[in-house]
Amino acid sequence: MNNTLTELASFIATHDGINDKANLSGLALARFQLIKDRSVYYNDDFAIRFSSANTTSFSNTVLSLSNLRKYDHRPFVVCLVTPKKNCLFLANSTFLKKISHSSQELRANNIRGSFNGSDILRRFEGIENSACNFERLFAIHEPIGFEGNLERLVEATNNISPTGRKFDVTDDVRNIILESPDRAKTFIESRDGRVLKSELDALVSKYKNEILLAALIENVNVRGRIIEYLIAGENERLRQEIIVALGENKKGLPEFRTANELGDYHRAFDRFVTETDIKTKIMVLSSNPKAYNIDKILEFLAEEKSVFLFYFVGVDPTRIANTVLVSMFQKDLLNATITLRHWAGRNSEASLSLKVKQLNH
Repeated sequence: MNNTLTELASFIATHDGINDKANLSGLALARFQLIKDRSVYYNDDFAIRFSSANTTSFSNTVLSLSNLRKYDHRPFVVCLVTPKKNCLFLANSTFLKKISHSSQELRANNIRGSFNGSDILRRFEGIENSACNFERLFAIHEPIGFEGNLERLVEATNNISPTGRKFDVTDDVRNIILESPDRAKTFIESRDGRVLKSELDALVSKYKNEILLAALIENVNVRGRIIEYLIAGENERLRQEIIVALGENKKGLPEFRTANELGDYHRAFDRFVTETDIKTKIMVLSSNPKAYNIDKILEFLAEEKSVFLFYFVGVDPTRIANTVLVSMFQKDLLNATITLRHWAGRNSEASLSLKVKQLNH
């Protein structure tokens, strides 16, 4: 856990039995130099909301979804003050079951409603939602972010039919899917694989300075989308707007949404059709980038020439440290895969993320 969250957990634990959320919030405000924004206290490292109840099972309204959006790029902690113990829960959007209060009109383009304490997951994919796991949990949440959770929350809250669909693996495509690891291996070892790597490396080299500037952006979602667009974006005008904004110390970055496609870079060869997902790895930071949705990947791999790859760009503070093009079946990636069944929604098998530590393969 990062030092500030460790200090917060220790500080809150030393005040077990205080049984006064106003007193505890005042002490935390002074200790961590927090800024008060209505019911939320925050600094650069985390945001926290204090609540109180007689037991650890509480149904109090915690915060509006629109307010959570403001803080969702940093750990959002709920501190529940009970007579004997103070409990901490991570309440970023990934760890909410649904939105409970005044949420009948909640839509992706109409963010409203609030969540209750009972809407916060106590376990996520087998991981207990407690202070000792906050760093691990936030690393899963960070690449998904608020926008990545919004559709799921709308679906869970209002019983709206999901936009996705499960992919039915029929007998006709089963063998094509099962042959995909061999296709990927053949591609990686082929001249086409070298051509694809060279194309992507050339784009990284062309926009090297801009990538290094973008790597300084703290918000992992914004950072990732900007770098992906610099390398693989199709709208040259938008790319130039991004470049200009980065040159002005990241002020006024243009608003844009990347398409929720399987890959960022599409390339067809005579024998292969490739989709490549571009991932940035800041070498000094741990990360759990979102990988892919199982139904989407199965649908793609059911195509006879399909090959799905990851292109990792490793960034040190002053240089591009490394670039790696690997198949989705690369052994280290398979061993680092985390299944996110909760996040995927009702009408999907699951989504996956990757626990990426280094780029040396």
